[in-house]
Amino acid sequence: MRRVYYKPDGSVLVEALRGIDVRIEPGQYVAIMGASGSGKSTMMNVLGCLDRPTFGQYFLDGHDVSGMSDEDLSRYRGRKIGFVFQAFNLIPELNVRENVEVPLFYQGVSPRDRHARASAILDKVGLGDRLNHRPSELSGGQQQRTAIARALVTNPSVLMADEPTGNLDSATGRSVLALFDELHQSGITIIMVTHDPDVAKRTQRVVRLRDGLVETDLLQTPVRPHDAALPTVH
Repeated sequence: MRRVYYKPDGSVLVEALRGIDVRIEPGQYVAIMGASGSGKSTMMNVLGCLDRPTFGQYFLDGHDVSGMSDEDLSRYRGRKIGFVFQAFNLIPELNVRENVEVPLFYQGVSPRDRHARASAILDKVGLGDRLNHRPSELSGGQQQRTAIARALVTNPSVLMADEPTGNLDSATGRSVLALFDELHQSGITIIMVTHDPDVAKRTQRVVRLRDGLVETDLLQTPVRPHDAALPTVH
């Protein structure tokens, strides 16, 4: 798989991915690492169906998504992938439950089912008592948990996380990573971009990129320190 960006005159501006051949098995917890400019953000965007490979194919859950129309790709992405970002990306005018319901609204789920599913997933991530709070009334850790709940509410095949602890202090970051550990243990496939070796140690596999190529691709035994129980996080 290659991803090339072109100048308006058709000449190559940058070849962000120069030949990536990676298979991620269902249920794996994978860290993508690399220096700035290595291609890790481009790889995340392609894997998350936010971008397309210029050359090659990408199969997601058995379907080649590289040739889908924009409309079909958007619909498929909404069903198969949940996203967690460093900046949370919550809507300030909506309360916690309404923020989590947003993906279900775009999928045409009825209000009654939206409320029930959002409430259930928020309870799972330790925010069952914060349903009616606005994002501004939450701590950073609670905002990220809300974002994780929003990513999970559609029951995606893959959870994509881009530096999910980057805006959190170390203690809160550890509690969020403990939640990712629990999600992985429940069988969810997680792909996480991180620059932090301590975060990568918690995963099963580390794919390190350099200059648009896979430099190393190593399986490992996750190192997961004891973290505080989820309900104690603020």
